[in-house]
Amino acid sequence: MKGVIFDLDGVLVDSMPMHYEAWKIAFSEVANIKVDERTIYLLEGMRGIELVRNIFELKRIGPFDESILTQITKRKDEYFRKIFSFKPFEGVKELVTNLRCRKAVVSGSAKKDVERILGQALGFGKEQFDVIITADEVKKGKPDPSSLFSAVEKLMLNTTEAIIVENAPLGVEAANRAGISCIVVLNNTPLY
Repeated sequence: MKGVIFDLDGVLVDSMPMHYEAWKIAFSEVANIKVDERTIYLLEGMRGIELVRNIFELKRIGPFDESILTQITKRKDEYFRKIFSFKPFEGVKELVTNLRCRKAVVSGSAKKDVERILGQALGFGKEQFDVIITADEVKKGKPDPSSLFSAVEKLMLNTTEAIIVENAPLGVEAANRAGISCIVVLNNTPLY
């Protein structure tokens, strides 16, 4: 193994409960829609707009004005940034610091959130990772494997030389579709 690709939320940092809370409030305030924790965790890894669209499809809501997708996503981001308080999972700082291989973070979160989470929760940021891929840099979120292919390419590896550490079903699916070995961590997920 020459490289490790980490998901951020739910793998390095215990941030998924805050993401769920922010989505719950955004859907309720903007569209009077109730979302449950399990659904948000199942869709974890998607870009915000994709997640909202999927919720609308799951709840068979439509037709709808496309601008509502943006409104919900914007409200989620606003609230998420207000409740910003994260801790790394036990042993993560030591693991990342002591790994002697190429390292990447691939996240469905916005770049400024990823950088802030890494800085606040881990006490370091870009300097510990060779590559950081965020929702701002990809056209499709997980389970589309393009973000993982991008990370492998930027790490200057091939898919057989890297492993992915994931917690979300869509992230695991993306790893499988990319042909990259995957370690699944269950941390605080309500899915299993």
